[in-house]
Amino acid sequence: MSEYAMGRNSLSKLILERLTSEKDVLKHQYEASKDKIGYFYLDHILPKDVVGQIHNQFPSAEEMVLKKSLREYKHVAAQMDKYNPILEEVIYAFQDQAIVKLVSDICGIDDLYPDENLYAGGLSAMQNGQFLNPHLDNSHDKDRSRWRVLNLLYYVSPDWHDNNGGHLELWPNGLESPQTIVHSKCNRLVVMATHKKSWHSVSPVTANASRQCVSNYYFSNSPLQTTDSFHVTTFRGRPEQKLTNQILKVDSFLRMTLRKVFKKGIVENPHVYKKDK
Repeated sequence: MSEYAMGRNSLSKLILERLTSEKDVLKHQYEASKDKIGYFYLDHILPKDVVGQIHNQFPSAEEMVLKKSLREYKHVAAQMDKYNPILEEVIYAFQDQAIVKLVSDICGIDDLYPDENLYAGGLSAMQNGQFLNPHLDNSHDKDRSRWRVLNLLYYVSPDWHDNNGGHLELWPNGLESPQTIVHSKCNRLVVMATHKKSWHSVSPVTANASRQCVSNYYFSNSPLQTTDSFHVTTFRGRPEQKLTNQILKVDSFLRMTLRKVFKKGIVENPHVYKKDK
């Protein structure tokens, strides 16, 4: 087993070194796209043997929570103490303060905070036929005290080919215009801005394989856009899904109405890491 397999400090140092080596390029990527949906991506984040260990220890679909609706069809996990320790270590490696500060510099966001609760973060897996429809992420953290501003996606499925599907799609000009595709290449980190216009989705998986992703969110005391306001996770249909789009519009309206009455929702969102005190 690799010397850095189980330690988040060693993992975070490797991630930091890789990001630092390409800081200027990443800054240019984000700067060139931030007027619509700011993002950057970088490959070869960790050594191949470490990525292989993360992939090999990923939980099976049966060990994760299934989310299946018109909005999405995928498996997720946030209760990290149920799984091999390397998975928790790599998630929290991305929350190292030096990495947070570097990403803050790259994106030009003054105050960034990682989320130790893994609210909507953690692990996700998508198999053949699974998808994530176009949506806007929930605007806040679980307590509605800070704004969700960055989404960090780290892909660990080996040999994930372009024709496998399961790729990140950004819709910088809205859902009526062509999307930008960022392939879910193994050992690739994608960092994207989240705000009221950052529509994004994951294309349906077409391969008999599992698209595995390690996810984190960063939050801030202020929204990325001054015109942003609170909203729940808001889904739409794809351009060709006319009926689905209308149903999801109604669904989003009803959920948003409920949240105006019940600030933290009727029931607690179960997708958080509940650590032992």
